[in-house]
Amino acid sequence: MSHNKVVLASLQRACLIKELNAFISIAQPQDLSPSRSTDRLNGFTVAIKDNFCTTDFKTTCASQMLADYNPGYDASIVEKLRKEGAILFGKTNLDEFAMGSGTVDSLHGPTKNIWGSPLHYTIGGKERKSKPSWRIAGGSSGGSAVAVASGTCRIGIGSDTGGSTRNPASYCGVVGFKPTYSSVSRHGLIPLVNSMDVPGIITRTVDDAVLTYNVISGHDPKDSTTVEVSPVKLDDKFNLNKIKVGIPREYHCEGLSQEVLEVWKSIARILQEAGAKVSQMSMPHTSSSIACYSVLNQCEVASNMARYDGLRYGHRSSQCKSTHDLYASSRSEGLGLVVRGRILAGNFFLLQRNYSKYFEKAMKVRRLICEDFKRAWDEFDILLTPTTLSGAPELRQFAGLDNREQCVMNDYCTQPANMSGCPAISIPVALNKNELPLSLQLMSKNYDEETLLSVARIIEKYVSFPSIELVDT
Repeated sequence: MSHNKVVLASLQRACLIKELNAFISIAQPQDLSPSRSTDRLNGFTVAIKDNFCTTDFKTTCASQMLADYNPGYDASIVEKLRKEGAILFGKTNLDEFAMGSGTVDSLHGPTKNIWGSPLHYTIGGKERKSKPSWRIAGGSSGGSAVAVASGTCRIGIGSDTGGSTRNPASYCGVVGFKPTYSSVSRHGLIPLVNSMDVPGIITRTVDDAVLTYNVISGHDPKDSTTVEVSPVKLDDKFNLNKIKVGIPREYHCEGLSQEVLEVWKSIARILQEAGAKVSQMSMPHTSSSIACYSVLNQCEVASNMARYDGLRYGHRSSQCKSTHDLYASSRSEGLGLVVRGRILAGNFFLLQRNYSKYFEKAMKVRRLICEDFKRAWDEFDILLTPTTLSGAPELRQFAGLDNREQCVMNDYCTQPANMSGCPAISIPVALNKNELPLSLQLMSKNYDEETLLSVARIIEKYVSFPSIELVDT
């Protein structure tokens, strides 16, 4: 398809899904330069989460604090995408500063899921039958997931701190891939939790995820945590006979729906029948992981958010009777309730009298969680778990929960991978009774993306998950 036709098709789709509130800003057609036919991503439209810096779009993090922020430079992965011919179509909605799991806490309002929505669409070419209702898109990269699920963009870029790419991918019926920590540059990604943040990839197929990963991965002189990695090459003759798949008992947790449990068992059985050795195993510290993640998350948030003081950049309050008043008013006016709550909690945990009681203990628990994963990789090549505990909840129901309840419910299965740094992918495998996607998660040892993505592609081909197509009425 020619460049002009790609852009026109994306603009038409963006108009159709405007009600979903997936995009914060969209490029003007005259600003979208054509790529060269030799580029690896020639003609691929890309949706970028609005916490990645870009030269030609504001980067707001969905916050009043950065509502008018123009970085003046591109994040490293944006540079790499442009260099390979990708068309940067727009910036997408997110929870404010990526602090959430539903894309409901945004300056620009919530993003709605296309699945189950009142929009007119077909599933696998057939008219959907379920009763329409607004559902969450998942978070915090919900805008990018909806952009891909709707067919507006071929690639969505998100950030993944505790599942923020895999969670919305699961709810929106697309592929969500979190690479190994340090394999993709974080330069230009406005940080949430430096020790866990990883740029994530959202696509409709595993093959597109592989292609994107090969473009954006590798050492970056601007990010000292990055390392050089080998490109992923998928072999159509990949054999499961030598693959050992572990099923962690602890992921069968409170709140897991029967539908997800049945799908989990079904895919495990499929892998076993295809030749893989599948067996149950234990990761004993999983139940402590969500509490540990919450403490460490809030401690790093308190540190990272200290820069938003109304002086250097960001929103500045007109209340300036004193420096103290300027700080307090700027942060109160510029930051939402969820962000302020995490800053307060993080500072509480880091108080001298609380430091050893909370932060140090959380770091020790994180080490134990990492040891669980190391022991798992001694015996297994892949871990198979749910991504989310159910299909996408209704927007009204989810928005009624506080942020802590939302994250406990949605991050339980995903955040352990961020704690250990290992790669993980969510792939859609079935529809539930309400015609909503159900997904499963695969994890592998650090830097073994090739095995992870090879197994994911085998599952993808076997299940033939139906695509959703918008109908222009």
